[in-house]
Amino acid sequence: MNIISFDIEEWYIEKKYFGDRKEKYQEYDRYLKSILDVLDRKNMKATFMCVGELGHWFPEVVKEIAERGHEIGCHSNEHIWLTSLNRGQLRQDTHNAIASLEDVCGQKVKSYRAPAFSIGDNNKWALEVLVENGIELDSSVFPAARDFGGFVSFTSEEPAIIRYNGIEIKEFPICTTKVFGRSIAYSGGGYFRFFPLSFVKKRMNESDYAISYFHIGDVVRLFDTFISKELYEAYFKEKGTFTNRIKRSVKSNLGINTAFEKMCSLIEKIDFVSLGEAEKMIDWSRANTVNL
Repeated sequence: MNIISFDIEEWYIEKKYFGDRKEKYQEYDRYLKSILDVLDRKNMKATFMCVGELGHWFPEVVKEIAERGHEIGCHSNEHIWLTSLNRGQLRQDTHNAIASLEDVCGQKVKSYRAPAFSIGDNNKWALEVLVENGIELDSSVFPAARDFGGFVSFTSEEPAIIRYNGIEIKEFPICTTKVFGRSIAYSGGGYFRFFPLSFVKKRMNESDYAISYFHIGDVVRLFDTFISKELYEAYFKEKGTFTNRIKRSVKSNLGINTAFEKMCSLIEKIDFVSLGEAEKMIDWSRANTVNL
Protein backbone atom coordinates (compact mmCIF):
# COMPACT_ATOMS: atom_id res chain seq x y z
CA MET A 1 0.00 0.00 0.00
CA ASN A 2 1.44 3.32 -1.11
CA ILE A 3 -0.17 6.52 0.17
CA ILE A 4 0.39 9.96 -1.34
CA SER A 5 -0.09 13.17 0.58
CA PHE A 6 0.83 16.83 0.17
CA ASP A 7 1.34 19.44 2.89
CA ILE A 8 -0.05 22.73 1.58
CA GLU A 9 1.04 25.89 3.34
CA GLU A 10 3.18 27.91 0.91
CA TRP A 11 0.67 30.62 0.00
CA TYR A 12 0.08 31.46 3.66
CA ILE A 13 3.78 31.20 4.56
CA GLU A 14 4.59 33.62 1.74
CA LYS A 15 1.99 36.07 3.01
CA LYS A 16 3.08 35.84 6.64
CA TYR A 17 6.88 35.71 6.29
CA PHE A 18 8.26 36.33 2.83
CA GLY A 19 6.75 39.55 1.53
CA ASP A 20 3.36 38.75 -0.02
CA ARG A 21 4.92 38.50 -3.50
CA LYS A 22 2.29 38.04 -6.21
CA GLU A 23 4.77 36.31 -8.52
CA LYS A 24 5.29 33.64 -5.88
CA TYR A 25 1.55 33.00 -5.60
CA GLN A 26 1.41 32.60 -9.37
CA GLU A 27 4.33 30.19 -9.28
CA TYR A 28 2.67 28.10 -6.56
CA ASP A 29 -0.58 28.12 -8.55
CA ARG A 30 1.21 26.76 -11.62
CA TYR A 31 2.88 23.97 -9.74
CA LEU A 32 -0.32 23.00 -7.92
CA LYS A 33 -2.20 22.82 -11.24
CA SER A 34 0.57 20.65 -12.70
CA ILE A 35 0.43 18.29 -9.73
CA LEU A 36 -3.35 18.02 -9.97
CA ASP A 37 -3.07 17.35 -13.70
CA VAL A 38 -0.55 14.54 -13.14
CA LEU A 39 -2.87 12.96 -10.56
CA ASP A 40 -5.81 13.30 -12.96
CA ARG A 41 -3.90 11.49 -15.71
CA LYS A 42 -3.33 8.58 -13.34
CA ASN A 43 -6.94 8.76 -12.07
CA MET A 44 -5.36 8.95 -8.63
CA LYS A 45 -6.60 10.64 -5.46
CA ALA A 46 -4.34 12.17 -2.83
CA THR A 47 -4.69 13.72 0.61
CA PHE A 48 -3.83 17.41 0.77
CA MET A 49 -3.06 18.54 4.32
CA CYS A 50 -3.89 22.25 4.23
CA VAL A 51 -3.32 24.92 6.86
CA GLY A 52 -6.57 26.47 8.00
CA GLU A 53 -5.53 30.02 7.13
CA LEU A 54 -5.57 29.04 3.46
CA GLY A 55 -9.33 28.84 3.78
CA HIS A 56 -9.37 32.44 4.98
CA TRP A 57 -6.79 34.07 2.71
CA PHE A 58 -6.63 31.72 -0.28
CA PRO A 59 -9.91 29.77 -0.44
CA GLU A 60 -9.52 29.23 -4.19
CA VAL A 61 -6.53 26.97 -3.50
CA VAL A 62 -8.51 24.68 -1.20
CA LYS A 63 -11.53 24.74 -3.54
CA GLU A 64 -9.46 23.76 -6.56
CA ILE A 65 -8.04 20.74 -4.74
CA ALA A 66 -11.45 19.63 -3.43
CA GLU A 67 -13.17 20.13 -6.78
CA ARG A 68 -10.63 17.80 -8.37
CA GLY A 69 -11.91 15.10 -5.99
CA HIS A 70 -9.06 14.97 -3.48
CA GLU A 71 -9.25 14.60 0.29
CA ILE A 72 -8.70 17.75 2.34
CA GLY A 73 -6.84 17.14 5.59
CA CYS A 74 -5.70 19.56 8.28
CA HIS A 75 -2.13 20.79 8.70
CA SER A 76 -2.89 23.06 11.69
CA ASN A 77 -4.22 26.59 11.38
CA GLU A 78 -1.07 28.73 11.12
CA HIS A 79 1.70 26.15 10.70
CA ILE A 80 3.02 26.66 14.23
CA TRP A 81 4.98 23.75 15.69
CA LEU A 82 2.73 21.95 18.17
CA THR A 83 5.60 21.88 20.66
CA SER A 84 5.06 25.65 21.00
CA LEU A 85 1.38 25.32 21.97
CA ASN A 86 -0.30 24.40 25.22
CA ARG A 87 -3.48 22.33 25.31
CA GLY A 88 -5.84 25.28 25.15
CA GLN A 89 -3.96 26.91 22.29
CA LEU A 90 -3.87 23.68 20.29
CA ARG A 91 -7.57 23.12 20.90
CA GLN A 92 -8.36 26.57 19.49
CA ASP A 93 -5.87 26.22 16.62
CA THR A 94 -7.32 22.86 15.54
CA HIS A 95 -10.92 24.03 15.86
CA ASN A 96 -10.25 27.15 13.78
CA ALA A 97 -8.39 25.21 11.11
CA ILE A 98 -11.02 22.52 10.66
CA ALA A 99 -13.87 25.03 10.63
CA SER A 100 -12.12 27.14 7.99
CA LEU A 101 -11.30 24.19 5.73
CA GLU A 102 -14.71 22.54 6.01
CA ASP A 103 -16.45 25.82 5.24
CA VAL A 104 -14.49 26.15 2.00
CA CYS A 105 -14.25 22.57 0.75
CA GLY A 106 -17.63 21.17 1.84
CA GLN A 107 -16.06 17.95 3.15
CA LYS A 108 -15.65 16.58 6.64
CA VAL A 109 -12.00 16.98 7.61
CA LYS A 110 -10.90 13.85 9.43
CA SER A 111 -7.15 13.63 8.63
CA TYR A 112 -4.32 15.58 10.27
CA ARG A 113 -0.58 16.13 10.08
CA ALA A 114 1.28 18.32 12.55
CA PRO A 115 3.65 20.94 11.14
CA ALA A 116 7.21 19.55 11.15
CA PHE A 117 5.79 16.28 12.58
CA SER A 118 5.78 18.06 15.93
CA ILE A 119 4.04 15.41 18.02
CA GLY A 120 6.35 13.27 20.15
CA ASP A 121 6.87 11.81 23.58
CA ASN A 122 6.72 15.20 25.29
CA ASN A 123 3.39 16.32 23.84
CA LYS A 124 1.53 13.14 22.93
CA TRP A 125 -1.45 14.67 24.72
CA ALA A 126 -1.94 16.54 21.42
CA LEU A 127 -3.57 13.38 20.07
CA GLU A 128 -6.35 13.82 22.65
CA VAL A 129 -7.03 17.30 21.31
CA LEU A 130 -7.18 16.01 17.73
CA VAL A 131 -9.74 13.37 18.66
CA GLU A 132 -11.79 15.98 20.56
CA ASN A 133 -11.97 17.93 17.30
CA GLY A 134 -13.15 14.99 15.21
CA ILE A 135 -9.83 13.87 13.73
CA GLU A 136 -9.83 10.13 13.01
CA LEU A 137 -6.64 9.66 10.98
CA ASP A 138 -3.27 11.10 11.95
CA SER A 139 0.04 11.14 10.09
CA SER A 140 2.17 13.19 12.48
CA VAL A 141 4.49 10.48 13.80
CA PHE A 142 8.05 10.60 12.49
CA PRO A 143 9.49 7.44 14.12
CA ALA A 144 13.14 8.52 13.99
CA ALA A 145 15.34 11.37 15.18
CA ARG A 146 15.17 14.60 13.17
CA ASP A 147 15.90 18.31 13.48
CA PHE A 148 12.64 19.05 15.28
CA GLY A 149 12.56 16.00 17.52
CA GLY A 150 10.78 13.05 15.97
CA PHE A 151 9.07 10.25 17.89
CA VAL A 152 11.98 7.81 18.30
CA SER A 153 10.17 5.56 20.79
CA PHE A 154 7.18 4.88 18.52
CA THR A 155 6.96 1.12 18.08
CA SER A 156 5.14 0.59 14.78
CA GLU A 157 6.46 1.11 11.24
CA GLU A 158 3.03 0.43 9.74
CA PRO A 159 -0.46 1.91 10.21
CA ALA A 160 -1.48 1.37 13.82
CA ILE A 161 -4.16 2.22 16.34
CA ILE A 162 -2.82 4.54 19.02
CA ARG A 163 -4.40 4.27 22.46
CA TYR A 164 -3.66 7.03 24.90
CA ASN A 165 -5.48 8.20 28.00
CA GLY A 166 -8.81 6.74 26.91
CA ILE A 167 -8.76 7.82 23.25
CA GLU A 168 -8.03 5.93 20.05
CA ILE A 169 -6.77 7.31 16.75
CA LYS A 170 -5.55 5.62 13.57
CA GLU A 171 -1.93 6.52 12.88
CA PHE A 172 -0.08 6.44 9.56
CA PRO A 173 3.58 6.95 10.56
CA ILE A 174 6.18 8.24 8.13
CA CYS A 175 8.15 5.32 6.70
CA THR A 176 11.90 5.03 7.18
CA THR A 177 14.80 2.97 5.91
CA LYS A 178 18.15 2.03 7.44
CA VAL A 179 21.21 3.90 6.16
CA PHE A 180 24.47 3.02 7.91
CA GLY A 181 22.42 1.71 10.82
CA ARG A 182 20.38 4.88 11.22
CA SER A 183 16.64 5.17 10.53
CA ILE A 184 16.02 7.85 7.90
CA ALA A 185 12.87 8.84 6.02
CA TYR A 186 13.09 8.62 2.26
CA SER A 187 9.67 9.31 0.79
CA GLY A 188 9.13 13.03 1.23
CA GLY A 189 10.58 16.48 1.80
CA GLY A 190 14.33 16.95 1.62
CA TYR A 191 14.84 13.23 2.13
CA PHE A 192 13.10 12.51 -1.17
CA ARG A 193 15.29 15.05 -2.95
CA PHE A 194 18.41 13.47 -1.47
CA PHE A 195 17.82 9.84 -2.47
CA PRO A 196 17.95 8.66 -6.12
CA LEU A 197 14.53 8.01 -7.62
CA SER A 198 15.49 4.39 -8.29
CA PHE A 199 16.18 3.90 -4.57
CA VAL A 200 12.81 5.38 -3.54
CA LYS A 201 10.89 3.25 -6.05
CA LYS A 202 12.75 0.11 -5.00
CA ARG A 203 12.00 0.70 -1.31
CA MET A 204 8.32 1.29 -2.05
CA ASN A 205 8.03 -1.78 -4.24
CA GLU A 206 9.65 -3.90 -1.54
CA SER A 207 7.45 -2.55 1.27
CA ASP A 208 3.92 -3.42 2.33
CA TYR A 209 3.42 0.19 3.42
CA ALA A 210 4.84 3.51 2.35
CA ILE A 211 3.57 7.06 2.64
CA SER A 212 4.87 10.00 0.62
CA TYR A 213 4.59 13.58 1.81
CA PHE A 214 5.39 16.38 -0.60
CA HIS A 215 5.30 20.18 -0.44
CA ILE A 216 5.20 22.79 -3.16
CA GLY A 217 8.24 24.11 -1.31
CA ASP A 218 10.05 20.85 -2.10
CA VAL A 219 10.12 21.81 -5.78
CA VAL A 220 10.12 25.64 -5.60
CA ARG A 221 12.61 27.84 -3.75
CA LEU A 222 10.70 29.54 -0.95
CA PHE A 223 13.29 32.32 -0.74
CA ASP A 224 15.86 33.38 -3.30
CA THR A 225 18.56 34.80 -1.02
CA PHE A 226 20.26 33.93 2.25
CA ILE A 227 17.55 34.87 4.73
CA SER A 228 18.07 37.15 7.70
CA LYS A 229 18.53 35.93 11.26
CA GLU A 230 15.19 37.45 12.26
CA LEU A 231 13.25 35.79 9.46
CA TYR A 232 14.97 32.47 10.04
CA GLU A 233 14.07 32.44 13.73
CA ALA A 234 10.48 33.49 13.06
CA TYR A 235 9.94 30.69 10.55
CA PHE A 236 12.14 27.80 11.72
CA LYS A 237 11.68 28.45 15.46
CA GLU A 238 15.37 27.94 16.27
CA LYS A 239 18.42 30.18 16.71
CA GLY A 240 19.38 31.88 13.47
CA THR A 241 23.10 31.43 13.76
CA PHE A 242 25.18 31.69 10.60
CA THR A 243 25.86 27.95 10.76
CA ASN A 244 22.18 27.09 11.17
CA ARG A 245 21.20 29.31 8.26
CA ILE A 246 23.86 27.78 6.01
CA LYS A 247 22.76 24.26 6.93
CA ARG A 248 19.10 25.08 6.37
CA SER A 249 19.85 26.71 3.02
CA VAL A 250 21.67 23.59 1.85
CA LYS A 251 18.89 21.29 3.08
CA SER A 252 16.17 23.44 1.52
CA ASN A 253 17.81 23.68 -1.89
CA LEU A 254 19.57 20.32 -2.29
CA GLY A 255 18.23 18.67 -5.45
CA ILE A 256 15.46 21.20 -5.88
CA ASN A 257 16.12 21.84 -9.59
CA THR A 258 15.09 18.30 -10.54
CA ALA A 259 12.64 17.62 -7.70
CA PHE A 260 9.43 18.32 -9.62
CA GLU A 261 10.27 16.01 -12.51
CA LYS A 262 11.39 13.38 -10.01
CA MET A 263 8.14 13.64 -8.05
CA CYS A 264 6.02 13.43 -11.22
CA SER A 265 7.99 10.39 -12.37
CA LEU A 266 7.31 8.66 -9.05
CA ILE A 267 3.58 9.40 -9.35
CA GLU A 268 3.56 8.03 -12.90
CA LYS A 269 5.34 4.80 -11.92
CA ILE A 270 3.80 3.96 -8.53
CA ASP A 271 0.14 3.33 -7.72
CA PHE A 272 -0.88 5.55 -4.81
CA VAL A 273 -4.04 6.03 -2.76
CA SER A 274 -5.21 8.79 -0.42
CA LEU A 275 -5.24 8.45 3.35
CA GLY A 276 -9.01 8.02 3.33
CA GLU A 277 -8.82 5.27 0.71
CA ALA A 278 -6.06 3.54 2.66
CA GLU A 279 -8.16 3.53 5.81
CA LYS A 280 -10.86 1.54 4.01
CA MET A 281 -8.32 -0.98 2.68
CA ILE A 282 -6.91 -1.88 6.11
CA ASP A 283 -8.32 -4.57 8.37
CA TRP A 284 -8.00 -2.56 11.56
CA SER A 285 -8.89 -5.55 13.72
CA ARG A 286 -5.50 -6.97 12.77
CA ALA A 287 -3.53 -3.71 12.90
CA ASN A 288 -0.82 -3.02 15.44
CA THR A 289 -1.91 -1.32 18.66
CA VAL A 290 0.43 1.20 20.24
CA ASN A 291 -0.24 2.15 23.84
CA LEU A 292 1.35 5.49 24.68
